[in-house]
Amino acid sequence: MPVPVGMSTASVWPLRAGAGFELAQRLGYDGVEVMVWVDPLSQDVGALRRLSRQTGVPVLSVHSPSLLITQRVWSPDPAVRLRRSVEAAIELDARTVVVHPPFRWQRRYGDMFADLVAELEDETGVEIAIENMFKVRPPGGRRDARVSAFRPSIDPTEVGYRHYTLDLSHSAAAGMDAMELAERMGRGLTHVHLADGTGVPKDEHLVPGRGNQPCAELLEKLVAASFTGQVVLEVNTRRAVSAADRARDLAEALLFARFHLGQ
Repeated sequence: MPVPVGMSTASVWPLRAGAGFELAQRLGYDGVEVMVWVDPLSQDVGALRRLSRQTGVPVLSVHSPSLLITQRVWSPDPAVRLRRSVEAAIELDARTVVVHPPFRWQRRYGDMFADLVAELEDETGVEIAIENMFKVRPPGGRRDARVSAFRPSIDPTEVGYRHYTLDLSHSAAAGMDAMELAERMGRGLTHVHLADGTGVPKDEHLVPGRGNQPCAELLEKLVAASFTGQVVLEVNTRRAVSAADRARDLAEALLFARFHLGQ
């Protein structure tokens, strides 16, 4: 079966999630990944289910509210947020939940995280794919100073999970070799956030092909390895000057993915 190619609803920010469903339908994406964040629609599972039915666009995956700006979405307790994300995935018939590793200051959550992930996967059958991250500049730190905000590190393979998300914009910002990271993830690599980066230490989420990451090589490697997971375009279109420009960027991203997946 062809690898499904979805679009993250974050790709239409600052527009709301509904615009993501509509644009994915118009451009011919296979589905969407719902980024659960400050947009109230992204938090309303019933509304998302109705939107999926109205547009005919399935929800492939749910991105758990893991960002700093979403630390109180659904609950201030990160374990509750992860459970709610899995419940949302079940209600939306989504196969995968994407989640970031715990922040370093989330000690209790960090201690229980690996066991919680395994427990939820065993109970529900939903794949919880842990995402690779990147270091950030500390407040007041030197321009070139970078620290990991994640526990135990930005590389989830150091812990070892059943399922991983490989984000190529994050690997670019981290200065990591995405192909080597994919090798370490092995058969656990079940979800890809396809985007590009230039290697500067910030999360760029460029349209694939506009940076220096091995986006094409990774997709071709996945096909050769009979990849059975999902590819989701998570690109930044907030600087698009018009709706047409945003649509062109996301159409180009979809064409890139389909071409290098041999579709």
